Amino acid sequence: MPTVFAHEFDTPVYKGKVSFNTGLFINGQFVDGSDRTTIDVVNPTNGKVITSISEGTPKDVDLAVDAAEKAFETTWGLNCPGSKRGLLLNKLASLLEEYTDELAALEALDNGKAFNVARYGDIPTAIACIRYFAGWADKISGRVIETTEERFTYTRHEPIGVVGQIIPWNFPLIMFAWKIAPALATGNTVVLKPSELTPLTAIRVCHLAKEAGFPPGVLNVVTGYGNTVGSAISSHMRIHKIAFTGSTLVGRKIMEAAAKSNLKIVTLELGGKSPNIIFNDADLEQAVNWAMLGVFFNQGQCCIAGSRIFVQEGIYDEFLKRFTEKSQSIKIGDPFAPDTYQGPQVSKIQYDRIMGYIDSGKKEGAKVHIGGERHGNDGYFIQPTIFLDTHPDMRIVKEEIFGPVSVVIKFRDEEDVVRQANDTVYGLAAAVFTKDVNRAITTAHKLKAGTVWVNCYSLLGPNVPFGGYKQSGIGREMGEYALANYTEVKAVNVNLGLKMM
Repeated sequence: MPTVFAHEFDTPVYKGKVSFNTGLFINGQFVDGSDRTTIDVVNPTNGKVITSISEGTPKDVDLAVDAAEKAFETTWGLNCPGSKRGLLLNKLASLLEEYTDELAALEALDNGKAFNVARYGDIPTAIACIRYFAGWADKISGRVIETTEERFTYTRHEPIGVVGQIIPWNFPLIMFAWKIAPALATGNTVVLKPSELTPLTAIRVCHLAKEAGFPPGVLNVVTGYGNTVGSAISSHMRIHKIAFTGSTLVGRKIMEAAAKSNLKIVTLELGGKSPNIIFNDADLEQAVNWAMLGVFFNQGQCCIAGSRIFVQEGIYDEFLKRFTEKSQSIKIGDPFAPDTYQGPQVSKIQYDRIMGYIDSGKKEGAKVHIGGERHGNDGYFIQPTIFLDTHPDMRIVKEEIFGPVSVVIKFRDEEDVVRQANDTVYGLAAAVFTKDVNRAITTAHKLKAGTVWVNCYSLLGPNVPFGGYKQSGIGREMGEYALANYTEVKAVNVNLGLKMM
């Protein structure tokens, strides 16, 4: 039998007991992995094991695909009206609302993010996403195309079938919702792999999906490692579409596996090295506040992090002074403390990776303005770090760090900063701060990024498309645009009078 995770939270922000099965969720049941092995889930605050979860294998992926195929052919897909699919998704969203505090506590426990950030940010965002796509479930439609009076031509947008999904560890529940909601709304069945570092909310939501009444096999979650479960999903011959959020390096491997197997449809949301541009006429206080959010939110573990901060020379000194003060005011510590903003990095591996980048910046001659060191003695905490005196060829300027590390760069004019901002292999997001609406719009249009914010940062919504240019990904998630990722367009031509001679 799979392990049961039982834990009592007794913290200043949440008190409660949780108890749930941590097996693989296949065909509506929680089961052991085929090899009956487990994976330890570690608390990044102290490095101690929280619990163990079942470890999936390629054989378990096969079983999940079997269940998903059966559900697609019998109880889901075109056999289940969109109105019913929407109803079930809304039931799931209501259950997430009911268990908001518990889910936030689980996010804080295995991810390390502050409970209050999860409680008032991540969980409501996931709920809003599920409700948004629930509303689309009975509105998937084709159209009639005018040809001739002797022909009736129309299109259908049909579900693809079994889809594979692989999500990262930085926003576990949000990414879970972003993936399953459009897929299920359009009638697909799902085989999903969460990160082995942060699997608890994905497993818990499987219990809630079962309670909501989803038929067995519609949603399957196989926990495991990327080189086994992730690889099996990417190369599976009976999975016809795959969606992945994570690093560009892994995205390449998934795209290669998809191509070498059965030419799966692929959507990828990958890395970023986003520029945040602050002009002389910006509201300085607001620019500082948004810049801090843009780079240090979620311990800097955001694909959209505004880690390259470009400040025009006329306000550079004052901006740096205020940004320094703001960054030094960040409360680092226990995710369950009421005033914590920054928790630990998610794992020892990630901690070491970030510290490696910090060391690289020091060795290449950049100046550590603040931070650059470990915070405390326990867990995987890193001080908010600001580098100055960088040059474009430094790794800390070019590569995604995925931690609380920023570079502040002085620029002369619009032409200068647009050139520097676009000098990257990535193109996920960017921001512009200015009171001049013409400058804001013209600069936004010149930036090669999938999302550009003006006088704000990190604002996303379930009805707004999200995705990147260049090596930041393929396709768009969220909004109506996401529906195309999970449907095939069929053209039907009906002969009303044409005679073949």
